[in-house]
Amino acid sequence: MALHSRTDGAGGGKSAFRFLKERKNTLKRMAGYLFMYRGLLIAAFVMAAVGNGLALAGPLFSGYAIDAVGAGEGRVDFGRVLFYVTWMAVFYVLSALLSYGLSALMITISRRVVRRMREDVFHRMLALPVGYFDRHQTGELLSRISYDIDVVNESLSSDLIQMLTTVITVGGALLMMVMISPYLVLVFCFTVPLSVRITRFITSRTRPLFRTRSAALGNLNGFGEEKITGQKTIKAYCGEEGVIEDFKGKNQEAVEAYYKAEYYASTVGPMVNFINNLSLSLISVFGALLYLSGYMRVGQISSFVLYSRKFSGPINELANIVSDLQSAVAAAERVFGLLDELPEETEKEQTGKGENKGKREDKTGEAFHGRVELSHVEFGYEPGQKILKDFSFEAKPGEMIAVVGPTGAGKTTLINLLMRFYDPQSGEIRADGRNIRTISRKQLRSAYAMVLQDTWLFYGTVYENLAYGRENVTREEVEAAARAAQVHSFIMQLPQGYDTVLREDGANISKGQKQLLTIARAMLLPCSMVILDEATSNVDTRTEVQIQNAMLRLMKGKTCFIIAHRLSTIQNADQILVVDQGQVAEQGSHEELMERRGIYYQMQTSQGNSYVPDLFT
Repeated sequence: MALHSRTDGAGGGKSAFRFLKERKNTLKRMAGYLFMYRGLLIAAFVMAAVGNGLALAGPLFSGYAIDAVGAGEGRVDFGRVLFYVTWMAVFYVLSALLSYGLSALMITISRRVVRRMREDVFHRMLALPVGYFDRHQTGELLSRISYDIDVVNESLSSDLIQMLTTVITVGGALLMMVMISPYLVLVFCFTVPLSVRITRFITSRTRPLFRTRSAALGNLNGFGEEKITGQKTIKAYCGEEGVIEDFKGKNQEAVEAYYKAEYYASTVGPMVNFINNLSLSLISVFGALLYLSGYMRVGQISSFVLYSRKFSGPINELANIVSDLQSAVAAAERVFGLLDELPEETEKEQTGKGENKGKREDKTGEAFHGRVELSHVEFGYEPGQKILKDFSFEAKPGEMIAVVGPTGAGKTTLINLLMRFYDPQSGEIRADGRNIRTISRKQLRSAYAMVLQDTWLFYGTVYENLAYGRENVTREEVEAAARAAQVHSFIMQLPQGYDTVLREDGANISKGQKQLLTIARAMLLPCSMVILDEATSNVDTRTEVQIQNAMLRLMKGKTCFIIAHRLSTIQNADQILVVDQGQVAEQGSHEELMERRGIYYQMQTSQGNSYVPDLFT
C-alpha cells in the first residue's frame, strides 16, 4: 500500500475534519476516565514538573563548569568546577528518583483506569440485547475487552508519561535557550515546523491502518474462538485441513494489517531524527560564528547544545510514540463503540412509557397469573424477511401450550418474543392483559423459568449452579429440586456431592446430566410461567418419562410453553400450536388435531406414533 493512500478500513469516505472531530471525542472520553483519579494525576503532574525542572538545571551547571575551566586561558577554578558538578549530580539523582516515582504512579493510574473500563464494558455487554450477540462473534467481543483495553493500558502507562514529560521538557528547554541566545533559537523556526508537517503528513496516512489492524485482530480472535468451540465437529468431519487453510488466510490478513500499520508509522522517528540532527548542525555552525563575534561563551554554546538536545529529543520520542497513540485511539474507539451501543432496557422502557411506573418493584414475577395473549404479531430478524406473520393465540393461566412445526417455522422465534429478547414489528403481546412493552424486561423475565436445549453451566460447584437463579435458597430446597429432577442420586455419586466443582460448561459430566441440572435449576424459580425448548432432548426415554412426571407436579398451576420435536411428549397438552411458515396452521388438543388429519396428523404418522404413551398420568 502506498504511503499516500487514503484507505480507511473503518470508513474511507470520512473527511479529515470529521475524523479529527471523532478522534478528539475519543481522547476526551479517555481523559474522562483519567480524571476520575484527578488527585493522583495532580501528584503525577507535580512530580513530572519538579523532576524535569531539576533535569533542566543540569546543562546550565555544565556550561558554568566549562566556563570555570577558563576555555583554554590557562585558568582552572577547580573549586567552582566541583561546586557546579556536585549540584548537577544532585539534581540528576533527584530527577531520576522522581522519574521512577512518576512511572510507578502512572502504572497505578493506568491499572485503575483499565479496571474501571473493563468493568464498564462488561456491564454494558450484559445490558445489551440478545440481537447484538447474534450479529457479532464472541471472539471479536472478547478482543475488545481484552486486547483493545490492553492496548489502551499500555498507552496510558508509558506513552502518557512521555507526553507529560515532553511538554515540560520542551517548554523548559525552549525558555532556557531563549535566555542563553535568542538568535540561535531562530534555527528552530525552520526545523520545528518541518518536523510537525512531516509528522502530520505520515500520521494522517497511517491512522486508518491502525483501525484496520484492530478490526483484523478482532476478526482473527472471532474465527479462533469459533473453531476452538467446534473442535469436536471439525475432527468428526475431518475438516482440520480446511480450517487450517482458513486460519492461514485470517492470520495473513491480521499480519499484513499489523505490518502496514507499524511499517509506515516507523518512518516518523527516522525522519524527525534527521531533522533534529540538521538543527544540531545549524546550531553548531551559527554558534561558532557567534562565539567568534564575541556574543557567546564556550560554556553558553555547550549549554545551548545540551538544551537543544533536550528540546528536540522529546519531540523525536513523541514522534516515535505517535504510532502507539494511534493504536490506542483505534482500540479505544472500538471499546467506546461497544459502550455506545444502546442497552436493552432504556429509561423509557423502564418507566413503561408512563404506564405501570409504580410496579417495577415486583421483581419476582409472582404478580403474574400466567395469561399470555399474542394478537396479530409479525416479526423478522432482517428487514423484509418476516418469520412470524399475523401470529395470534391465547394461553390461559395454568395451561400447557405445545408448539410444534418444521425447522425454521418460527418456534424459537416465538420464545424470543415472549421473553422480550426481541420486540415484534407489529401486533401486541400481553401478559395478564398488559402489553409487555410496558413491563420492564427484568420483571417480565423473572416470571419465567426457562430450560433450553443448549445447556449452560459455569465454573463452580453443583450447588452454586443449581442455586444460580434464586437468591437465599436453602440447601434443602436445592436437594428437593434435584430429587424432583431425578438428578439427586447422580450428584451424590460425585466426589464431593453438591460441593463438586464443575469445569467450564460442565465439561466433566455428560450432556444428559447437564440437562438434568439445568432442569433442576429451573424448578427452583418462583415463577408463574415455564418455557421448555426441547429440554429433554439429551436424556434417554426412560429418564424422560420420569422427568416429565416430576415436572408436571412442580409446574402445576403454571402456564407452560413447550417446544417439542418428539410429538410423543406433548399429546396431553391443553393446546397444541402447529406453526408452519410463520403462522398458526393448526390449533387444538391432540385428539382434535388427529381427527382433522392435517399437518399434525402427518407429523405424528411420519414419526410412527400410532400408539402414544401417556407420560403425564
